[in-house]
Amino acid sequence: MALKKTSLSAGAVIRDILLANKEVKRRTNSVFPIVIDKAQLPYILYRRAALLHNPTKAGAPGADTVSMEVVCYTAQYAEGVELAEAVRAALDYAHGEREGVIMRSCTLVDSEEGYEDDAYVQQLVFQVKI
Repeated sequence: MALKKTSLSAGAVIRDILLANKEVKRRTNSVFPIVIDKAQLPYILYRRAALLHNPTKAGAPGADTVSMEVVCYTAQYAEGVELAEAVRAALDYAHGEREGVIMRSCTLVDSEEGYEDDAYVQQLVFQVKI
């Protein structure tokens, strides 16, 4: 019997949406979970940063709210902003499903930029309802 997928698998839905988006794919085909040792710029990392479980009054599982960080790494600042804009266009207000995990909504709630390890960084935080 296959294990039932939950909001812990929300990253798979995020990855599918990003890889299916033509504007994101035009800027990078590399979308990795959590961390990568070596990758050629530009690339995207994603991770589940937080999870809030909302049980129902009857004690049954309810909807979960997941904070997903999506981080764009690029060689040039302007390239990073364009990739971040493409990611936002792909995910903001998106819906999706993978292996029974249904993403009912996805909304950008925070953003930060920086520079680390010879790359410009655009970090986007999305609130995802599963």
